[in-house]
Amino acid sequence: MSTAVRFHDQHGEETESSFRDDVIAGLGRFPKALSPKYFYDERGSLLFDAICRQPEYYLTRTEEGILAAAAEEIAALVGPESLLVELGSGASRKVRLLLEAMRPTRYLGVDISRDFLLQSTRHLAADYPWLEVHAAWADFSQRLHLPAGVDGRRVVAFFPGSSIGNFAPAEAEAFLAELHRALPPGSGVLIGVDLVKDRAILEAAYNDAAGVTAAFNLNLLERMRRELGASVEPGRFRHRAFFDTQASRIEMHLVSECRQTLVLDQQRFEFAPGETLHTENSCKYARDDFQALARRAGYRPRAVWSDDDELFSVHYLAS
Repeated sequence: MSTAVRFHDQHGEETESSFRDDVIAGLGRFPKALSPKYFYDERGSLLFDAICRQPEYYLTRTEEGILAAAAEEIAALVGPESLLVELGSGASRKVRLLLEAMRPTRYLGVDISRDFLLQSTRHLAADYPWLEVHAAWADFSQRLHLPAGVDGRRVVAFFPGSSIGNFAPAEAEAFLAELHRALPPGSGVLIGVDLVKDRAILEAAYNDAAGVTAAFNLNLLERMRRELGASVEPGRFRHRAFFDTQASRIEMHLVSECRQTLVLDQQRFEFAPGETLHTENSCKYARDDFQALARRAGYRPRAVWSDDDELFSVHYLAS
């Protein structure tokens, strides 16, 4: 088997123009808000990889532990000769826990960050010469398209990291329903879901002592300056993350520390002192609530695994 990565450019959705248009629209509304997908330029992807190594960020190591313990059970549910599709593949570390157990015939990594995607999939192709590796540069939050010729006896979409939490519950249901339509009959979804827990644990995870999450958040302003020529001073903003108990979500914001004006394409966007740019939500679920959401989206929950402390869960959903 060749170790070359088959690359598929499906990046029609997130161009510089759409980034610019979305920034202008997001700054023009009240309250100001942007999609978290714009965190993930190359530097943002590297910073997120560093977040996952912070001691406060329990999500990654807990999910990896669950996957390591459940890999054989997952492989038995999926069966042989599958296509494993990783949504938001990032560094593709967690999927390695599944590859040996599942032995899929093909792997497709899908990510919005082109350079990071190519780097991680090339490493996979080199480390697993028996595996046919594909990379799709795409925004899977819009609509997933399986490239021509990329198939398997069963397709399993792997969506780790509790990225489903970036959607509001109604949006998550719509996303999963669209994914259900995009995958062939008999497919499955293996998805990581963060659980509701003590507020202090949640808030510490998004406010690490090393300041990596703050740098990740502020990099969005740096990206606006680098790529769009925006007149903005990131040093005049600070990172804020907190748990909204009523909405059951972490919210991340960039808080203006003074009265200031951000200029983009000769348009002026005023920030009052303390005004925020809302950059991300991360919804947390009770196990039963998420399974009910999955059923409404058209799935049959087949299995769920969690750690002993009930910090995190991994669900297998059948179509």
